[in-house]
Amino acid sequence: MSSTFNKLLEKGKAKVKEYSTPSGSNFQGYPGQGHQGQAPQGGYPGPGYSGTPYPPQYPPSPYGNPPPPNQYQQYPPYASPPPNQPYGAPQWGPPPNQWGPPPQQQNLAAPPLPANKPHSPGPPPIPGNRPPSFSPTTAPPTNDFPPPQPPFSHLNGNDKVYWRPSFDQSVAVSHNFRHELGAHGWGNNESQNYIASPQNSFHTPDGRLVVRAISQNGSYTSARLTSHQTLSRPKGYLTATILAPCAEGIWPAFWMLPKDPFSWPTDGEVDIFESWNADCVNHSCLHWGKFDGEDWNKHRVKETHIPSMPHQPHTFGFAWIEEDGIPGWRGRMMWYIDGRPVMKGNIPQGTRRMEDYRILINIAMGGNVCQGKLPRDGSYDMVISDLKMCEEPAGGWHDFERAWEHTPEGKTM
Repeated sequence: MSSTFNKLLEKGKAKVKEYSTPSGSNFQGYPGQGHQGQAPQGGYPGPGYSGTPYPPQYPPSPYGNPPPPNQYQQYPPYASPPPNQPYGAPQWGPPPNQWGPPPQQQNLAAPPLPANKPHSPGPPPIPGNRPPSFSPTTAPPTNDFPPPQPPFSHLNGNDKVYWRPSFDQSVAVSHNFRHELGAHGWGNNESQNYIASPQNSFHTPDGRLVVRAISQNGSYTSARLTSHQTLSRPKGYLTATILAPCAEGIWPAFWMLPKDPFSWPTDGEVDIFESWNADCVNHSCLHWGKFDGEDWNKHRVKETHIPSMPHQPHTFGFAWIEEDGIPGWRGRMMWYIDGRPVMKGNIPQGTRRMEDYRILINIAMGGNVCQGKLPRDGSYDMVISDLKMCEEPAGGWHDFERAWEHTPEGKTM
């Protein structure tokens, strides 16, 4: 935990500098995955927030069999289940042997550049370490990624979606996202230049979004996307299935900030998925303060080891509910991996309402969090499918209440 704290402390210090120093002319948006978060004093609510009893109905897993009845409170740590339980490591993700390891991510080329879209200035060429059958104008074949997974809500027939962006190749990435641009370090001494090139963000023929980081001869380009859509409701569930790049010097993230304009860090930040330096650990985080002084406790984090992260997609989710009318109380949040709750937290007092939050998807390269390490030459893909906002998590709000009783709070850092 001490190394995690040191890395996040460096991020916080760098971000404070970023916000106090005017950035260059290419700056659009706000610095990258800084860590800020809060919980109201007095801890989590008592029995008044536990809901009414009902037969336990845990949401079915998208990859394996559901847990046996009445075992909800006995879920083991994510990476270390006891023997003979249905959540052993091979069952997180698709069934064993369904997919082989994905091919090297360098073996994908970007889709053709739309005729009506100008080139971004100065993007590096596509890395040369590709098979001869590929070229920069060849769209990625459909079999280069594992096949899409069935999402949870489809399995239980309760898919109450109110926003799902299209990743069809005929739809521009900019239709659903704005590119945040720049190479100013993003408060963390990062090395990448975020650009709006179709080499770095594109849709595949089978309807998935790819964010690609490219390292070539000391040049580092990537994409940082922020959604036009906000959560827009006082309660709901956000989820996406992600095949993440895992490599030294690479930091992919799926997270949220309030819409512009906002005040960092007091308005809050929610990190749903982030991992760095190929550690195969997801960091579920809530931040709403700086990293020193009296703000030391305004951070919550839960680290979840996912050994199969480099080889299998995983589904990451976040549920929120603003609970108005209670003095000194805002509401509750819960983080999920593959449909299983891994962390809970209170909505901190003083942060922006959840309706105002927007999605960010990006791959950072190098910087303090990656301990100054830079990726080797090549391309590194973050593949997103089934991104959506739903009216409720799988299993409904009854299962949310049930999970609240047994899900751990995030730890302070």
